[in-house]
Amino acid sequence: MQVKLASAMPEDAMQVAIKNCGILVQAANLLSVPVIVTEQYPKGLGETLPDISQHFANTNAISKTAFSACGEPKFKQQLQRDKSANILTGMEAHICLLQTALALQAMGKQVFVVEDAVISRSAANKANALARLRIAGCVISNTESVLFEWLSNANHDAFKAISTLIK
Repeated sequence: MQVKLASAMPEDAMQVAIKNCGILVQAANLLSVPVIVTEQYPKGLGETLPDISQHFANTNAISKTAFSACGEPKFKQQLQRDKSANILTGMEAHICLLQTALALQAMGKQVFVVEDAVISRSAANKANALARLRIAGCVISNTESVLFEWLSNANHDAFKAISTLIK
């Protein structure tokens, strides 16, 4: 979700994706869920949007030129071997996100794509990417489902804080 590329996205859809990415990062911080941030060629596309990067907790973005984040050794080093599930958000759904998801699956990871936290310049390209990912076996989900699956119980210590994020 980078500054220069964000301006090419449909404005309303971009605002939804930014909001949901921010919510997911904040919840991940509250629950100690590891976050890995990548930026595609930041020299040309800019850094991560401040509305999202302000929530990074001790996380430095990994610069990459490969479309799949798995093509970047620093990304692969940060993948936790004991974590089989990976939750993906970002842009563009039909390029970097798609290629990353497929590569993670090839590595034996379970991939969840958060539909309301991904975007492409074209709604048709996003829909195509999500259809391809679903057929490939990725789980297509949404922000609130991910949050409540992380919590699993209303008695969780972080329930109130996370509930506040989606109000």
